[in-house]
Amino acid sequence: MPTATQPRRKPPTHGFTVCELLVVMACTGVLLALLLPAIVFARESARRATCGSQLRQIGLATQAYHDSHRRFPAAWSDDNREPGFVSGWATSLLAELGEPSLARRFADPAQSPSRMNEASLKILVCPSDIAEPQFELRADTDTDTDDDAFAASAAADQLGDVLLTLPTASYLGVFGTTEADDHDQINGVLQRTPSDGTIVHDRRVRFADLRRGASATILVGERTMARAPSTWLGVDVLGEDAECRLVGSAITRPNCEECDECEFDSRHPGGVNFLWADGRVELVSDSVDTAVYRQSSQRFVR
Repeated sequence: MPTATQPRRKPPTHGFTVCELLVVMACTGVLLALLLPAIVFARESARRATCGSQLRQIGLATQAYHDSHRRFPAAWSDDNREPGFVSGWATSLLAELGEPSLARRFADPAQSPSRMNEASLKILVCPSDIAEPQFELRADTDTDTDDDAFAASAAADQLGDVLLTLPTASYLGVFGTTEADDHDQINGVLQRTPSDGTIVHDRRVRFADLRRGASATILVGERTMARAPSTWLGVDVLGEDAECRLVGSAITRPNCEECDECEFDSRHPGGVNFLWADGRVELVSDSVDTAVYRQSSQRFVR
């Protein structure tokens, strides 16, 4: 027992040494490196499942529309209220998608469909994509020249005027193996590319027209905003890549980085979700055979 003259001893204290601290930091780093990819994968799996659920709802809406109208919705249709504006295929499904008030508003002759840019529909936006709720559609500035370098320079130096601000959508009708925005002026008349898909502009397509069967024909697919911002509402036909904002083409393969902006892509690892005409949703692999991929988008057998 210490006397009055003896100082009271403090109990010894213990702390981390520099070596121990470094070991703890290294272990924490290893654990994070192991856990983070699993967390990211789990979150993307949930997003992909949501995208698939949205596509299935679009499939149900499309089948209900077909039951009522004996056809699939047209890729786009002229809107006589506004020169140059065409409404997109998804506007035909608004009521079936649980948006009856928006459907009535769109059908109102006093409304301006092209100005309904605030009408963002969550069911038509895949949560996996990094997308803004709206985008600007600018006028096409194609210079009609064979000099690719000159055309690229001109496009860089001059952006077209903003024609419309449109709500973003992640899902596009399958136009087939041709590009919907590929057309020419012949004697002052716009001649569009013939289609071979199911969601098209130039003919009435029914289930009976799917010669390979509904289970072998893709109907709707995904596209990211990074490739080309797309919309459900409609476009001005004078806009840049206008028709390809509504429909997509299966020309090469999913997620083809060097391919045209009209093709399909997604942020899902390994492929792109597609809605098939029989109502199921499947991920089509990036490595799918090109011939098989193209055939799945065509309504007839070549």
